[in-house]
Formats: sequence, structure tokens, C-alpha cells
Amino acid sequence: MSNLPNCPKCQSEYTYEDGSLLICPECAHEWSGNTDAENKEDVKIVRDANGNVLNDGDSVTVIKDLKVKGSSSVIKIGTKVKNIRLIEGDHDIDCKIDSFGAMKLKSEFVKKI
Repeated sequence: MSNLPNCPKCQSEYTYEDGSLLICPECAHEWSGNTDAENKEDVKIVRDANGNVLNDGDSVTVIKDLKVKGSSSVIKIGTKVKNIRLIEGDHDIDCKIDSFGAMKLKSEFVKKI
């Protein structure tokens, strides 16, 4: 039995070494043997327009009038958005805006309150 760690994505016990990398044959995930460095790489830091780090649950303010795609509505500058949720992708903030509903925003158009 080898003493290699299980796969961090699927927890498979069938990992193997290939040079300096560990590979999972079940989900094809590759990682270095140093799990602390891998965890730091997976964490994406989202910053607002002023460079402040955003976290889940923060409140932000819109800094520019934003046209709503597929509608004639506009989200006005100064609109407060509470309890944001950070997601992966181009629009990295998922939130609910009063009188608009669920929206996805880009972090470059908001500032932290």
C-alpha cells in the first residue's frame, strides 16, 4: 500500500505520482504534493473598484449606471446591494437588488460600504 494522499476533488484512493505531480485517474485532477500551496491557488480574491477585498455577505454600492440586458431598466448609481455572494465567472457577484430581483454584477462596478 502506498502512502500517497487521496484526491482532494473526488477523494479517490487510486492516486499516483508522475514526476513532481500527483494524479487522480478517476477525475483527472493533477496537483503538487504540497496541499497548502494548492489550497491557496484555488482561492480567488475578488476586489471592488477601489481595490478592497470582497467577501460573501458584504454590502456594496453601485458606482455606475448599469443597463439591464434584455430590459429597458437601469440600475442607478448609488444603489445599495446587501448580502452579496461571490461566484466564479465573468460576473463574479450574485445578489438580489430591491425592485429588480436576482442579478449578477461585475465587481469592477461596485464599491464596498
